[in-house]
Formats: sequence, structure tokens, C-alpha cells
Amino acid sequence: MRSSAILSAALAAVLAIGAKPATAQAQGSPPFDGIQVNLGNIFRTSTAQTRSISAENPTGEKGRGAMATKGTGEHAARDLGRGWKVSPFAMARPNTTITLAEIDGPGAIQQMWIAGPRIENMRFYILRFYWDGESDPSVEVPMGDLFACGWGKYCQINSLSVCVNPGSGLSCCWPMPFRKKAKITLESLDDRPSIIGYQVNYVLTKVPEDAACFHAQFRRVHKLPVKAEYVILDGVHGRGQYVGTYLAWEVHSTGWWGEGEIKFYLDGDREFPTICGTGTEDYFCGAYNFENHETHRYQAFSTPYTGMPQVLPPDRIYVPGQRFGLYRWHIPDPVRFEKDLKVTIQGLGWQSGGRYLPLEDDIASVAYWYQVEPHAKFPPLPDKAGLEIKPISVAPPAPPAKKTAK
Repeated sequence: MRSSAILSAALAAVLAIGAKPATAQAQGSPPFDGIQVNLGNIFRTSTAQTRSISAENPTGEKGRGAMATKGTGEHAARDLGRGWKVSPFAMARPNTTITLAEIDGPGAIQQMWIAGPRIENMRFYILRFYWDGESDPSVEVPMGDLFACGWGKYCQINSLSVCVNPGSGLSCCWPMPFRKKAKITLESLDDRPSIIGYQVNYVLTKVPEDAACFHAQFRRVHKLPVKAEYVILDGVHGRGQYVGTYLAWEVHSTGWWGEGEIKFYLDGDREFPTICGTGTEDYFCGAYNFENHETHRYQAFSTPYTGMPQVLPPDRIYVPGQRFGLYRWHIPDPVRFEKDLKVTIQGLGWQSGGRYLPLEDDIASVAYWYQVEPHAKFPPLPDKAGLEIKPISVAPPAPPAKKTAK
């Protein structure tokens, strides 16, 4: 009895000790800001205010949606009137910039969807995001590339932060907090006008003190110099974390092209990086050349964090001119930096004698990261000719060998 009583008392003491912090945490925990939403906390209430900007409510104001009497759908709605899809789209005219969203903070963009231009011309539509009144954009990327679909051809993407769905609907769920103001613009370099469908979903709420701002930067090299590493990102100064890579890669040599290593130079690294990968397909979480050893073709794939959803053309392998789209989201493993960051990748294949071959491929990229503002000004975006995607040119397959009569 005595030992039983002692055990019961000890158990009660342990439970009491465990209960006190939980009670204190429940009493002292800050209100849920409504920004960081997932399946584990979707049941929590918040004082955050949900808002949405589209062509049907361009300011996002409460109770101001579907009020238009003029717009891109007014002719179709002429028998129905106000409230019946009178203004479903914006119009992007050649060589102009339109503002898609302008929001007073504090708050956070939680999801964005956009569609409209012909997919083969999406390189000519430049999305820019500005945070807290800055004059230089924190995001400056062609529309398709920002959503990991940069080759002017549709590909299905089923990832956690980016989706591309039938009809070339582009969607992303990167959280984008801001304190004073958020602004999104779209510049058209196209020769034709295009309708633009879009929706920017956000919350107005207090932003955590340690929240950094979302950034994305596009780069392209038409022909990688011999023995030069392709620079995905450089010139970043401050504190933050690198969260994603998209590559649009066109090979110019026969054979396997993905032996190159990705390198992350952190906080003063110069000659040698802190993080060094072991191969391009390894970084994108594939192996052995992405080859399906039953079909002897590249195997396209799209998963929550990594993918090679685009192989053009899909029925060839190891031939010059093929194009690939690859993404890698560092959501469970962000690369954190305190002072500065540089990211490079090698173009590396094989040549005779089992020797590596430095490649001279056409590579475009988008780097995604969060950092504390202010940020360094981006390098100039390529001009229209530098952005253009030429028609794909792949050598035709060799004809089957003729059978000789016995």
C-alpha cells in the first residue's frame, strides 16, 4: 500500500508539473495571426481579415466585389446586368505595365492565381512584387518561369507551393508577408494585347517581428562559357533563407548533361562553398540520369518538393537540343544565411576516356528566397531578345537499320 501510495503521489506530481506550463502557455500565448495556415492548425480561429483582389474587386475592399457596370465581360452580361461577371479580366496591352494589386498592410499574401496570355509568349510578361514602399522590386520574373513553367509549353505541376493546371492556370502559395504596403505589377513586352485573369488572396493581420519578405529573381545565359559555373543567385546581403530553385535547361551536347554540382556560398565563403551537391539530378532528388530503365527515356515527375515535370521532346534521350524544366523547393530544409549568399551550378557532362565535359548549355533560372529588407538591387532583366524562346531544334531519330536478306 505504501509503495502504491508513493507511486500515485509521484504520478500526480508529474502530471501537475506537465500541466502547469501547458496552462500558462494557453493563457499567455499570442493570438493566432492567421498567416501560417496548415492542416495542423486550420481549426484555429483568428482576428485576421480575409480579402481578395481580382478584376471583379480591384481594391479588395469589403463588400465591393462584382459591382462593375463596365468591363471585359459587359457585352456577355448585357442581358443580366450588374453582378453577372461584368469584369472578369484585366487587359494587358503591348509595351505597358498594369497594376494587379496594391494593398495597405500589415498583412500577407497567401495565394495567387493568374492566367491569360498564350503560354508560348509568357516570357514576355514580367511580374514584379514590391514590399513596403520600396522602389526596386523584390520579385522580377517572367510569368511562366515564376510558376516553374518556363519553356512556353504546358506541363502539369503538382507541388506544395506551385501548381500549373490544365489551361495553363498558374498558382502559388508562397506566404508573402508585408508591413506597410504590397504592390504587384505586370509588364507586357508582347506585340499583342492579352486578357489577364488573376486572383490575389491575402489576410490583413499583424505580421510577426521575425518575418522576412519573399524574393524571386530570374537569370538566363544563352551559352554558358567554357569552365564557367552558372550563377543562380549572387549579390544577396542580409539575413534570410533560400527556399527554392527553378531551372529551364537546354542541352547543347550529346549524352548525359547533369553531372554538375550545385554550390551554396554562405556568409563570406569565397573560393569554396559551405554546401556542395554531388550532381544535378541528385539536387533535384532523382538519380541515374532521370532515366526510366524500362522505356530508356527520361522520366518526368512532379512531387510536393521536387520535380522534372518538363522534358521536350519526351520521346528522346541524350540528344542535343532537348529541354528540361526542374524545380526544388527547400520548404523542409531552407538554406539559412546571416550576411550574404551566392548559389551556382555547373554544366557538366561526359566525354571520351571517362572524363568530365564542361558544357555550353542554355540555362535560365529562378531563385526563391526570403530576406530581411532592404535588399540589393537586382541585375538588369534580359531584354525581349534575351528572353525569347527560340523554336526547339532536336536532331531527328536515326532511321531503323534495314534488314538484309539472307
